[in-house]
Amino acid sequence: MSPSASSPSVSHSRRGDATVMALVGLAHCASHFSQLLLPPLFPWLKDAFHASYAELGLLLTVFFIVSCSVQALSGFVVDRFGPRPILFGGIALLAAAAFGLAASPSYPAMLAFVVVAGIGNGVFHPVDYTLLNRKIHPSRLGHAFSVHGITGSLGWALAPAMLVPIALAFSWRVALASAGVLILAVLVVLVANRAQLTFALVSPAAPKATPAHGRAAASFGFLAIPAVWMCFGFFFLYAVVLGGIQAFAPEAARQLHAVPTRWAAMCLTFYMVAAACGMVVGGFAAADPSRCERIVAIGFTAAAAIALTIGYAPVVPSAVPVLFAAMGLAAGIAGPSRDLIVKRSSPENATGRVYGVVYSGLDIGQAFAPLVFAPLLDLHRPADVWLGIAIVQALMITTAVNVRRARRTALAPAAA
Repeated sequence: MSPSASSPSVSHSRRGDATVMALVGLAHCASHFSQLLLPPLFPWLKDAFHASYAELGLLLTVFFIVSCSVQALSGFVVDRFGPRPILFGGIALLAAAAFGLAASPSYPAMLAFVVVAGIGNGVFHPVDYTLLNRKIHPSRLGHAFSVHGITGSLGWALAPAMLVPIALAFSWRVALASAGVLILAVLVVLVANRAQLTFALVSPAAPKATPAHGRAAASFGFLAIPAVWMCFGFFFLYAVVLGGIQAFAPEAARQLHAVPTRWAAMCLTFYMVAAACGMVVGGFAAADPSRCERIVAIGFTAAAAIALTIGYAPVVPSAVPVLFAAMGLAAGIAGPSRDLIVKRSSPENATGRVYGVVYSGLDIGQAFAPLVFAPLLDLHRPADVWLGIAIVQALMITTAVNVRRARRTALAPAAA
């Protein structure tokens, strides 16, 4: 194997790596911010369009189904043409969708602009992880994934923190239009620093890493790697949990513990800020990749225990935001290790394709989550929302352990 095949294809100064981390993180923040344009505004949208929670949840389901379809395909496009033009197009579509949602006169119009937003959102994981894996020195990848996760969590935290006060002061339409302006500002920053977001594409004739992984680097050969599909399953379950927490857990907690509406809206911000803090710790913990599955198991065991506490313990209202923060901290510590699990399962020169397929599990899971949790709220069963979150977190732990087993099984013939 040549040196260029075994490591990222650029020189690595700390300053250069930090710049790439910051730019990719900013784009990731905008993506996650856009995913939560609607859930914090559900109380206003419910009245404006006379919609049920199931109907509002359908908006999220459509968004993530579209995003999933685009994400799986965009991985191939990123490997072929590079990440930069795909990134710019995605950000532009998110901004257009935000302005369209702000101007929507009806529920069907919102569905149409949700499709536009889903197309824009679908490009980010193949783009982001291709840039990080190709531009960042391997010794700093754990920290790069940590920054990536932190900025994503901050994007999720920013959405309710920004949109709810604007909606209270003006209207939900002004809140969505303000989001569009913010996303456009991110696009301007990325275009101004576009030189940092490119690299030489690997020639199809590049040397193969190993016989097994060389075959997997063909267009669809990576689909034969069992660990790729175990990673897909893990991310599907992770997204079901995330979708439940983002859109329905605050309302479930409000109904269970008489949490004031303003506090309930900010519970998600507490969760996401704490998750970002946890990812700082998780970046150091992920410095040893062999511990990844163990860290994931510990983090989500703690998160599941907290979910059951919120769902079934007699919690005072003031403690609910604190418990959201504790759950976010536990999940955040597991975040960088979660991403390294996929990195360790990816063959050389197929990064975009692997991340496109694996992270499409995120979109499928978040599309599935409203179908499970929204009816529970309509049926006035908020405790079952938390039970479901805890059960799926337990399943995630089993899946993460199985990724390690699947990876060993796949690598055994190559070592023989």
